[in-house]
Amino acid sequence: MSAKLTLVSHALCPYVQRAAIVLREKGLAFERSDIDLAHKPAWFLEMSPLGKTPVLLVGEQPIFESAVICEYLDETLLPALHPADPLQRARHRAWIEFGSAVLNNIAAFYNAGDASALTARAAELRQRFEQLEGALVEGPYFAGSSFSLVDAVFGPVFRYFEVFDTIADFGWWAGLPRLQAWRQALAARPSVRLAVNVGHAQRLHLFLLARGSELSRRLAEAEAAVL
Repeated sequence: MSAKLTLVSHALCPYVQRAAIVLREKGLAFERSDIDLAHKPAWFLEMSPLGKTPVLLVGEQPIFESAVICEYLDETLLPALHPADPLQRARHRAWIEFGSAVLNNIAAFYNAGDASALTARAAELRQRFEQLEGALVEGPYFAGSSFSLVDAVFGPVFRYFEVFDTIADFGWWAGLPRLQAWRQALAARPSVRLAVNVGHAQRLHLFLLARGSELSRRLAEAEAAVL
């Protein structure tokens, strides 16, 4: 691809990470331009009708929505990250949508207002993970030995738990060996590791503290106990 690529991003956006992972899996050089979503510049709103990140600029042409960006990159460049078989490709697309639903569950978890709600949201996440455990085959990745777009979606999902698991044991992982192995394989993948900027964990930590939620309170208590 000869056109200059610019990924318009927000530092904490998991959907941006999907696009960054696919760009790296394709071996593409790109620039990253982070914006403040609380103060969206006019030029960004002109190229992103929904006002969301990511946007991929291919030369001067903007492509918005992470799923569309990832599909475009996969359709135009090797290696292919979607299965060749149409039925399996449809199945992968369905699990990508499932990954977006899990991100919604994660947001509900870190925004839960009290202990009861936090426990309920944690249980919902556990149920999602049990569903994933049943869908996984022999790894290390979602569909076996080949890294796919489903893996690009779940790398950012699991990154949240690197911080969540420092607060308390919410009972997510016990008895889910395939999920655990998949999570670890994704965390070790260079494209996944490099999908965020330096200091991401600390930025996420501060974001969670600022939510004013039950998780925020527990995080603050855990910090105070260390001091």
